[in-house]
Amino acid sequence: MFNTIFPKIHKEGYKFLAISIIASFVALLFSKFIGFILVIITVWVYYFFRDPERYPINDESYLVSPADGLITDVSERSGPEELRLENTTYTKVSIFMNVFNCHVNRIPTNGKIEEIYYKPGKFLNASLDKASEENERNFFKIKSNKNDEEIIIVQIAGLIARRIVCEAEQGQELKQGDRIGMIRFGSRVDIYFKNKKVLAKLGQNVVAGESLIASE
Repeated sequence: MFNTIFPKIHKEGYKFLAISIIASFVALLFSKFIGFILVIITVWVYYFFRDPERYPINDESYLVSPADGLITDVSERSGPEELRLENTTYTKVSIFMNVFNCHVNRIPTNGKIEEIYYKPGKFLNASLDKASEENERNFFKIKSNKNDEEIIIVQIAGLIARRIVCEAEQGQELKQGDRIGMIRFGSRVDIYFKNKKVLAKLGQNVVAGESLIASE
């Protein structure tokens, strides 16, 4: 119960939480109203950077969600040209994270990080389709341990987000549900895959590391 009410937070949140706490105390000395508002913001900052444990299915026949949020797109698309995959067709599922979602991202299946590519860009609303082409983003090409299938994860910064945090390294072996990074303050994650049945539904809310996105 304690961990549910007071989850641990991601290391990226320490600085923001400290600033918010100090600002709240200073504001309370001059205005209870402003101080109260800042206290509410401090609580929000704490929960924004929460990093709870997740419990994946541990079955390589399934892909689990790489992010918390709302499924905003399920479609057939060409792969990212940044990874030289524009001539390959994938199923793409987009997950939009609002400012109340947990923003820690996770790997959808057991696999090896074959390539990581960061591309700077704009900060359009992450729910817009053109954000996939114009926003700051980070690409992961993952080789699944099962059948050596390629799975692509793209972290996309949003309207408010200003930093993508990558916690994985090229060549690293990870297990389903392991953390690969986070995006600060509202954003989107796309997952590309082939030869799988889509389980995710448009408009569905999903949980990183637990909700099932696709199966064999």
